[in-house]
Amino acid sequence: MEPGGEAEGHGSPATAVGAGTPAAGVAGRSAASGAHTAGGRHRARAWEEARAIAERAGRSAGGDPAPRAESVPLDRALGRALAEALTALTDLPSFDTSAMDGWAVSGPGPWTILSAPGNSSEAGDSTRPSAGDGTGDSGILAGQAVAAPLPDGSAVRIATGARIPPDVTAVIRSEHARTDSGGRLHAEREVAPGQDIRPRGQECRSGDRLLPAGSLVTPAVLGLAAAAGYDGLLTVPQPRVEVLVLGDELLTEGLPHDGLIRDALGPMLGPWLRALGAEVLATRRIGDDADALHRAITGSEADLVITTGGTAAGPVDHVHPVLRKAGAELLVDGVAVRPGHPMLLARLAPGHHLVGLPGNPLAAVSGLLTLAEPLLRTLAGRSPRVPYRVPLREAVHGHPYDTRLVPVVHRDEGLVPLHFNGPAMLRGIAAADGLAVVPPSGARPGEELEVLDLPWTASADGPLEGVSRETGCFT
Repeated sequence: MEPGGEAEGHGSPATAVGAGTPAAGVAGRSAASGAHTAGGRHRARAWEEARAIAERAGRSAGGDPAPRAESVPLDRALGRALAEALTALTDLPSFDTSAMDGWAVSGPGPWTILSAPGNSSEAGDSTRPSAGDGTGDSGILAGQAVAAPLPDGSAVRIATGARIPPDVTAVIRSEHARTDSGGRLHAEREVAPGQDIRPRGQECRSGDRLLPAGSLVTPAVLGLAAAAGYDGLLTVPQPRVEVLVLGDELLTEGLPHDGLIRDALGPMLGPWLRALGAEVLATRRIGDDADALHRAITGSEADLVITTGGTAAGPVDHVHPVLRKAGAELLVDGVAVRPGHPMLLARLAPGHHLVGLPGNPLAAVSGLLTLAEPLLRTLAGRSPRVPYRVPLREAVHGHPYDTRLVPVVHRDEGLVPLHFNGPAMLRGIAAADGLAVVPPSGARPGEELEVLDLPWTASADGPLEGVSRETGCFT
């Protein structure tokens, strides 16, 4: 796709951005709605500036995040963000445990094999020698209460996860020990004090902060929270989103025919928004009808309304007139990015916003990641995205004036730009790991570019707090 050759509006060329009735007619016009050039053309927001405005739009009037908080059981917390830091309610492990099936031993060997100390009704005979090699005794099992101290020179069978009795020197794995005919245990390798014992508090101590507020609750986080003593979590509810797919020319099934085309955005946007942490209330299709669009926007109870198409100035591009009629405040009216520059962001009412996406599929993805993603991240209480840069393996052309978002894949040698990256194409983004942010000058091989991860490939919420590279435990 040659730079500057994109037609991204709902039936309108890219050069129509800002043409016709200007955004000055939208209620609440401020500096945020952009300046105009000497020729009267609307000047689009810089890409970085537009994203910053979208992120701020999700914050309170004072500039601080004001997420709602709700305590939910663990089985309802998945996909939400933590409203407060996750603090350990107990030591992990909460007592010394065996890391392996084997033998708990006390002192130097060889060791006399005992039955499990303190684990039977024969409390007064807890240290009696077992018959033969001890294989008939189950020893100390996981879930049993504390056992009596293990006498020096003795050994007892122990299971993985079982509580270590007092005075145990080490655990010897079953495969690293042998018994003789006299009922004594011999180690076949050197025994180091503390080996194969998980000490109390190895992972954390009670009161340690495990994760910061804003962390995404993943399946692993649910497991960590349960291990740390939680039955429920204080989380930020998912922002509610409604999708309005606009256009008379869209089919919901079958092959394109007679000037009609398949709706690619309806099936795509709902799942994409859910991956960004939103609760999608509905995906509705509305024809080129300004009154129907006005009713849908003003009647929506969603925190964010997403529209597709209709953001330029063509004969059926109704989004701008409807926003003026609704008294909305236009925050972003066009972004200097390709594809997707006719996108917009408006405040419908306090706490309620609208993101207008272009009608072309890849242009809509661009708008989704430029405006909707930072807004939703703030509304959902998620931690800010951490930018990162990766070198290019191949050169990529830039637009003469605007930022480009180009689908890429990660390879050992660097980022590889994908073909089929025109505004109406989805073939490139369907195979991509993310979108590279290409400056107007373009980029040469070896040059580092910022990458926007796709939500199903991202690790953008960062590593767990306090996780070191080396724990010293490999089991």
